[in-house]
Amino acid sequence: LGCSRFWYLCSTWMYAFLSEFYPCCLLVHPIVQLLESAYRFFSCSNLGGSACLCSFYCIKIANFRNRFFIYLKVKIDRMVPWLLLGSVVLSLIIGILVYNTVDKAVGKNLNFTCQESLQKATIGIEEHFFPLYFLTGFLYTTSFIAVIFSAVFLLFSLWRHKHKMQTNSTSSLSMEAHIRAMKSILSFFIMYSINFMFLILTLIYSLKHQNHVIFLGYTIQ
Repeated sequence: LGCSRFWYLCSTWMYAFLSEFYPCCLLVHPIVQLLESAYRFFSCSNLGGSACLCSFYCIKIANFRNRFFIYLKVKIDRMVPWLLLGSVVLSLIIGILVYNTVDKAVGKNLNFTCQESLQKATIGIEEHFFPLYFLTGFLYTTSFIAVIFSAVFLLFSLWRHKHKMQTNSTSSLSMEAHIRAMKSILSFFIMYSINFMFLILTLIYSLKHQNHVIFLGYTIQ
């Protein structure tokens, strides 16, 4: 997760820097193809990995007596590696599709000037890119929903456990540890929500050619 997040940020800033200050460099094959593909791959794997690990921590730490939840608690150790692998494979498929889409759009516009080529390539990408936007947005939304449910269930379980400790007069150190855990989960949930919101905004505004808004979205992410 740390590696995917690091390279996601690197590819994001590299693409934003080149598109703002050296746009002609993006027409050199295969720079723009690789940057777009890497950005989509690492963003999807980052969100998918976050969702899998949030679900894992929720199931391992939370304490509910539901039969299905107990079944998941027993099986989760075997399920998580496959979920992470599935997330990486799906991200890789999206990255390959993005590479092919961008390559076709850029390849049709090599006889124009730098600015014309970039504009026509962008339009060509968007004509072919709508299914990929839908797929990427679906993956973002699914990951975000998994994080929401994991955070809510875990916060509820910790709050209920803290309430039981208060009635049983348990030591203040254990109570403080639970409160600290709840604060950590809540802060992560807020940061993840902001990141998800601006991911969706960058997807929307990239269809409207508003590069400054996209650059602002990258900065906040």
